[in-house]
Amino acid sequence: MSKCRKMKTAWTVLLACLALLAIQGNAFAVEPAKKAAATLSNDDCSKCHNKPPADIAAAGRKHKTEIGCQDCHNGHPPTTRKIIPLCSQCHEGKPHFKLTGCLSCHSNPHTPLNITFGNNVTDACLTCHAGQIVKLRENKSKHTALNCSFCHNKHGKIPDCTQCHKTHAADQTVADCKKCHQAHMPKNVAYTDKTPSKDCAACHKKAYDLLTASKFKHSKLACVACHQAKHKMVPQCQSCHGNRHPAAMMAKFPKCGMCHNIAHDLNNLSTTASPAPVAGVAPTTKKSKKK
Repeated sequence: MSKCRKMKTAWTVLLACLALLAIQGNAFAVEPAKKAAATLSNDDCSKCHNKPPADIAAAGRKHKTEIGCQDCHNGHPPTTRKIIPLCSQCHEGKPHFKLTGCLSCHSNPHTPLNITFGNNVTDACLTCHAGQIVKLRENKSKHTALNCSFCHNKHGKIPDCTQCHKTHAADQTVADCKKCHQAHMPKNVAYTDKTPSKDCAACHKKAYDLLTASKFKHSKLACVACHQAKHKMVPQCQSCHGNRHPAAMMAKFPKCGMCHNIAHDLNNLSTTASPAPVAGVAPTTKKSKKK
């Protein structure tokens, strides 16, 4: 082999070695650091999921103010398949949270208190609203036999009485109903000493008309001045007037109304009042004329 060819071969081998060293050097070089896993924000979720963020913004309540998407939805397909959480994941410690079938009332978890239900729901309501059922059961009325959702067919709805009932008078409003009636104990009529007589007249028109037509002092009084203890309470005349007549007269006429008619139409003195029999005294009778 010629000297020139040997030198050429040596250079070729040298270049090949240098190339091999360069490749091996790259192989042993320090690996670059791996990129950190991307952190998603609620804004990232809304890029694909438009409706849930809109619902939460409108009526999310605590789902809007206290938690984010990933507090409930832990992961995303295909890495995570079960991304719909159970309500009990967060909600626990109260009787209401032990109920099953949450979505039957809370149909959209992104608007958790927009609740609708049918006409036969009571037990679920009682886990939060216990005081109302106590009133209903201890004060029997037609309302006692109804399910809660018959009147409250939407959560938080307080219906107008006129939804089912006619007012006692044409000019009465729903606010007037509530002056005397509580929905969960409607027969327990209660009123204050400020209740105007016209409100009483809505049910007790005859008594009101007689009283206002009277020329005597009772006509200047409000109904509640006498009927003040409770509804249907009829006061005794003596509670205001005392015993105004001698005992002998009171024994003969023990009831004030025997002479004075009724409290709403006073001083129409009756001339035909029959005196009560006095103990130990035989009643007098007219002798019949002899034929």
